[in-house]
Amino acid sequence: MFMSARRWASVLFLFSLATTSSWAAGTNSPVPAHVPREVLAFYYPWYGPARHWGKVDTTRHDIEASRDYPVKGAYDSHDPALIAWQMDAAQTHGITGFIASWWGQNSFEDQAVPLLLQSAEPKHFKVTIYWETVAGKGREQINHAVDDLTYVLTRYGTNPAFLKVDGQPVIFVYGRVMGQAPFASWPEIIRRARARAGDFLLIADGYSERNARVFDGLHTYNICGEVKGKTPSELRAWAAAHYAGAVKLARDHNRIACVTVVPGYDDTKIRHPGLKADRLDGQVYRVLWDEAVKARPDWVLITSWNEWHEGSEIEPSLEYGNQYLQLTRDSAARFRQGAE
Repeated sequence: MFMSARRWASVLFLFSLATTSSWAAGTNSPVPAHVPREVLAFYYPWYGPARHWGKVDTTRHDIEASRDYPVKGAYDSHDPALIAWQMDAAQTHGITGFIASWWGQNSFEDQAVPLLLQSAEPKHFKVTIYWETVAGKGREQINHAVDDLTYVLTRYGTNPAFLKVDGQPVIFVYGRVMGQAPFASWPEIIRRARARAGDFLLIADGYSERNARVFDGLHTYNICGEVKGKTPSELRAWAAAHYAGAVKLARDHNRIACVTVVPGYDDTKIRHPGLKADRLDGQVYRVLWDEAVKARPDWVLITSWNEWHEGSEIEPSLEYGNQYLQLTRDSAARFRQGAE
């Protein structure tokens, strides 16, 4: 069974926009005045022999659980040579770091983190985690959340390649984790983790007033539900308003502002009926990048480097070649140079 559908993140996002709270926890650290611009891609280190690919037909270039076929075939995410190649390809095309999907201590994905950091450090490439789930219920769950944060921060956060702002490690929190741990528990989780591991920055999933009061930055993972079915002109109008609102909310609260771009999305090979947002031969990606640059966020997030199950990858494939890396290179350069 595959992980739960990312498209529900857009539903959570729309709900969070409509939800505000007057509750102010006062747990966040002051965000540094200068936040370097980053282009970060969501990255999946969960592939391996008999892991996630399903049946693979190398003759027909068909993978059971993937819409497209990677140029490297059905690879192993724990292969250091593969990781080095991925980072070189990403960095050459303007990506400054990976946000690696993380499913808990000692998970298969966790075991990939040291390999990612080892490859990233000499390249001056950045790595952080996307905290996907937290175990337990009630008080046990709160304790697990503190333990998970402490584990990541003490084991990985001090590595020179781990994503930091002004020396503070940065961790992205997926909406699933934010839903599993009651919102009222986050001040305690953050306070206890800081007591154990020092200062850090958490980037919440969802643009809302209450998230801005408690967390250090705001993002969302998947906008495919809003992308689906729009013409390029309709998409441009939506993206201009969406990104401007997201950045304003973050700026109003002195938080790190992130906006997300996607090339498209297609999970219909693994889910029924599934969801498909056509790539329109690169037009979707171009339009979203154009509007992201205009919005002037701190960071642009790419969904995704290699979520092959959901067809949102920009990693080279037989179907698209290097098309989306080339588009990324040009747009990322404009963003990081401050040009619109």
